Amino acid sequence: MTEPSRDCPLCPRLVALRTELRAAHPDWWNAPVPTLGSLDAPIAIVGLAPGKHGANRTGRAFTGDASGDLLFATLRKFGLAEGDEPRGVAILNAVRCLPPENKPEPAEIHACRPFLAAELKAPVVIALGQIAHQSAVKAMGGKLPKHRFAHGAEHRMHKGQLLLDSYHCSRYNQNTGRLTPEMLEAVVARAVALSGA
Repeated sequence: MTEPSRDCPLCPRLVALRTELRAAHPDWWNAPVPTLGSLDAPIAIVGLAPGKHGANRTGRAFTGDASGDLLFATLRKFGLAEGDEPRGVAILNAVRCLPPENKPEPAEIHACRPFLAAELKAPVVIALGQIAHQSAVKAMGGKLPKHRFAHGAEHRMHKGQLLLDSYHCSRYNQNTGRLTPEMLEAVVARAVALSGA
């Protein structure tokens, strides 16, 4: 099984928040968010975790909030999305459930890693942010001291996969200028070139 069940019990803190939100917003998704796109795609994009009003509400990775707006606008520029439907790219998160304050704890990241490892087969992987980078490195069997996160960094993993790093496309990073559309476009362009997509 590559996806967690809708009522995945692995992380008590995340289960408690999910239960609370199901009562408050019964029309929302409020469950682990599955991978969006094809697992056979040549490029995979790994984010941190679902946003409260984005993927946790819609049930679709990076759909419904500012981070998704920038990501899908960038993917469309490279022919990797039509509207909000990925084309030739799989989009997934290091943690599948909404964490309080968008900050998963190390045990929660670890508990969710088997789902990431089961699906992270693309030849080229983009990690959005340091936590996604760290989890992707471990999911692909790498060692963190050898593969340090830096925007624009490229890592050859031991099984031949390429990992590219970008700052996360969060509203905070966009508003502070830490990540500009041009910076994200440069990483996606590199992934396209490396993958032949």
